[in-house]
Amino acid sequence: MALIDLFLAKRVKRGTLTVHHADGKIRQFGTSHAGFPDVVIRFTDAGAASAIVRDPGIGAGEAYMNGRMVIEQGDARDLVKLLMKNDPWEAGNNALAPSPFTRAVQAVTLRFGRINMARQSKRNVAHHYDLSDRLYDLFLDADRQYSCAYFTDPANSLEAAQADKKAHIAAKLALAPGMSVLDIGCGWGGMALYLHQQTGAEVLGVTLSEEQLKVARERAEAAGVADKVRFELIDYRHVTGKFDRIVSVGMFEHVGPANYTTFFRQCRDMLTDDGVMLLHTIGRAGGPGVTDSWTAKYIFPGGYNPALSEIVSANEGLRFMITDIEVLRLHYGYTLDQWYDRVVAARDEIVALYDERFYRMWQFYLAGAGQSFHYGSMVNYQVQFAKNRHVLPITRDYIVETERALRVQA
Repeated sequence: MALIDLFLAKRVKRGTLTVHHADGKIRQFGTSHAGFPDVVIRFTDAGAASAIVRDPGIGAGEAYMNGRMVIEQGDARDLVKLLMKNDPWEAGNNALAPSPFTRAVQAVTLRFGRINMARQSKRNVAHHYDLSDRLYDLFLDADRQYSCAYFTDPANSLEAAQADKKAHIAAKLALAPGMSVLDIGCGWGGMALYLHQQTGAEVLGVTLSEEQLKVARERAEAAGVADKVRFELIDYRHVTGKFDRIVSVGMFEHVGPANYTTFFRQCRDMLTDDGVMLLHTIGRAGGPGVTDSWTAKYIFPGGYNPALSEIVSANEGLRFMITDIEVLRLHYGYTLDQWYDRVVAARDEIVALYDERFYRMWQFYLAGAGQSFHYGSMVNYQVQFAKNRHVLPITRDYIVETERALRVQA
């Protein structure tokens, strides 16, 4: 029996995976089970299976991208779901983890890669965010919210869930008329424009993506609020001034553990004495880890999703009070499901923009990321901070009340 067969026999029990080997042999693993997909794959050469066994984390993605592994029944999401649902994070088996040796090599390599000094940070951001505008238009909502949406109902549309996300975050910021806001990692400007529209706040958005900066500025000009909502190409470490509120959505994943304390100290120092901050970030449910090799190589170089303990410990000693923590468990899974569906529907356009290999890479990225929130260790954290423990109400009722009011306004 080939090594890949032994590997799969241990991992696929519910649902079925049929494997057509390059030499013509066919193997089937698992048994059909409600809620689990039945998938058929074919290896086009013997080396593909060996590469996956050596390092499942990078081997499977590369084999799919390069056409060495073809999915003949089901699709990329079905394949990842089948494997991850058979081994959910809560079960503690960790059967899909790379070998201890591979993890040791990854830990050393990726630790250097995620140091993220200022110049490297800009290159890392450009790798992912300076892609064609048209690509993002094909799968994001109209506001280009490229972060976890907030599903008050899993059946909601992507547009509704992203609008609810902005309201949820705005409510936690406890904004008042006349306040100034810093948006760290402002993307294409949607959150900054929303906060000004809903509350009248003056907002400075900062980014390291030249493409995002261009679009954000164009949007502010078109809305006639460029004097109230400004955008700059600047690293968070170099921002000066004082702000009543700071928001950062989907940017902390690019900071790097070595810079966490620097990040929080800088944020604290930029806040007024009654300042409040809301951090929204992907995180890992367990302890500190490493970014998988495939994602680090092809999608987010220098990226790392923190454990909650890393966020908390990096802030200790700064006297920057954590006032609220919320764990969004499944929301990003629902978000990624909708992004994935839109990418698949736009396949021909994406291939025309780039090529077939890029399309398969992007599809595999969204498939793997989505299932990591459904069955893996990924979650989202929203962490609220304040310089003054007395500045916010002592119960969370104000969040619900403000959020409801913002939804009515929208």
